[in-house]
Amino acid sequence: MAKLISRKEDYNKWYNELVQKADLAENSGVRGCMVIKPYGFAIWEKMKDELDRKFKETGHTNAYFPIFIPKSLFEAEEKNAEGFAKECAVVTHYRLKNDPGNPQKLIVDPEARLEEELVVRPTSEAIIWNTYKSWIQSYRDLPVLVNQWANVVRWEMRTRFFLRTSEFLWQEGHTAHETREEALEESKKMLEVYADFVENFMAIPVIRGIKSPSERFAGAEETFCIEALMQDGKALQAGTSHFLGQNFSKAFEVKFLNREGKLDHAWGTSWGTSTRLMGALIMTHSDDRGLVLPPSLAPIQVVVVPIFKGEDQREEIEKMGRKIAERLEKKGISAKFDTDKHNKPGWKFAEYELKGIPVRITLGAKEIENKVVEVARRDTLSKEIIPMDTVDAYITTLLDTIQKNIYKKALNYRNARITEVNTYEEFKRVLEEKGGFISAHWDGTEKEEEQIKNETKATIRCIPLEVKSETGISLISKTPSDKRVLFAKAY
Repeated sequence: MAKLISRKEDYNKWYNELVQKADLAENSGVRGCMVIKPYGFAIWEKMKDELDRKFKETGHTNAYFPIFIPKSLFEAEEKNAEGFAKECAVVTHYRLKNDPGNPQKLIVDPEARLEEELVVRPTSEAIIWNTYKSWIQSYRDLPVLVNQWANVVRWEMRTRFFLRTSEFLWQEGHTAHETREEALEESKKMLEVYADFVENFMAIPVIRGIKSPSERFAGAEETFCIEALMQDGKALQAGTSHFLGQNFSKAFEVKFLNREGKLDHAWGTSWGTSTRLMGALIMTHSDDRGLVLPPSLAPIQVVVVPIFKGEDQREEIEKMGRKIAERLEKKGISAKFDTDKHNKPGWKFAEYELKGIPVRITLGAKEIENKVVEVARRDTLSKEIIPMDTVDAYITTLLDTIQKNIYKKALNYRNARITEVNTYEEFKRVLEEKGGFISAHWDGTEKEEEQIKNETKATIRCIPLEVKSETGISLISKTPSDKRVLFAKAY
């Protein structure tokens, strides 16, 4: 099995190689789109299932809305339409026909032009709020708490596995409320759902914050976000929750009779995260040997590898190996017994490390004789010999230990790369030499934000929610500032 290029040598190439060699995804026949392979999709399904459980625990239900949005609906909320216009794919015709000059070739039938062009959804606020118009008549119809799992098309010029593709998978929550306070509470609550999931399930530490006005979701009054830091020192937005105010309800005339008997517009939120979390998972934890998966996300948590020198040993070793795997399965641990007869143990070990399987148990004649097994951890690459009769209890505890250790490692890395600076010269030096999050004062203007972005490629990732008041001077305009924001280069 060919080795991965090292992260230090070429981080971008390492990432692309890992995605493909670990069987997560591959390029498709459609430019800018990827095929998510079964192993990659199994990881995404575990993410999806856990998030879906959390959404339902907070009172949300799933629905599905059309992928096609009439252009007039898409245009109704001006800021949203303007924000996504350059990324939209548009359907103009509904039929092909044979080319008269070449019957084997199909051409667009000019007589089959749609009366109104259809936008292929880049996001669903327009179609959903147009639907809510018929759902909401009274305060008794509120709140509406809906989520959908869907695919989205945003026509990207530069694509990258999971992080930025022309089509991707996501969930998008869309809720309608009676009051401003309820909608704001919903926005903050769903941000915390994302943060809890990413930190405790994916083992990725995040910073909770608010986007600057220029980075805000098009059509929102406020965008709350969680930001994570990758191993190359770049930030990645891991989830967003938007307080929409009454922007969409006014654009689509979603009115209700309030408790005072007066007509009012509903207050809205939307929130979402996508398969870019797969990219976050890979880039936060993995190493030059391959994936490092938190046990909670690993499709296979434990692999049992039998090692035998001849057929006279095979039967007994395999019997015991299968028994151990069955014991683990009964404990709710996903275990695989290796049945590969073609490859040598060294190749298998490297392959399972590449796939990021958290624990490997090795079993041979010597282990059976001594009633022990060898246990190898993927996160630390350490090995230990343990009694065979304690393996299920030991592995149960070990998986929890690995989950916490992976998070702690990522947290220590992130914390070591949050740097406070007080001058623009210091800002630029830290950005180039160290990277990571840079905590700096900002004058609150788009002009200063844009100048920093143009000159350094760093953007304001968020205004942290837990930020202490501190008098300072902004980087460029030198005007007073009362708190710091976080800058970084980002994906």
